[in-house]
Amino acid sequence: MAEQTYATHRQLVPMYHVVTFFLLVAILIGSAVNLWRTIGSGASPYSASLILALTVAVFFVYVYSRVFALKAQDRAIRAEEQLRHYVLTGALLDRRLTVRQIVGLRFASDAEFVALAKRAAEDNMEPEAIKKAVKAWRPDTYRA
Repeated sequence: MAEQTYATHRQLVPMYHVVTFFLLVAILIGSAVNLWRTIGSGASPYSASLILALTVAVFFVYVYSRVFALKAQDRAIRAEEQLRHYVLTGALLDRRLTVRQIVGLRFASDAEFVALAKRAAEDNMEPEAIKKAVKAWRPDTYRA
């Protein structure tokens, strides 16, 4: 596996992020057109509206399955980084840090983690700015 850096840390799963997304969009458009044609023909729109409703439901499952997995991972990362900060300093992370900031801090090496966490809290740094400030990148290859 190639070395992870700021430029390469985002993961793209083509079958999920591209193929599945565009299939769902095509099905959504097709089912909406089907419902429109059914209504225009005077036939009962029951089946066509069910197909559209199911497509919308599957689209929500597609989105929320990702959102819920990332939320669970963010909680785990927050706990891991709290523990790492406590081991390094004997104190918990600054309460001003948001979960998104803490998630960004996970890439910092132990040598720069404490100072960067302090700077992130004091300057209210954006998560992307935190990641860009990391000099010795600590890869996270487990994030889904």
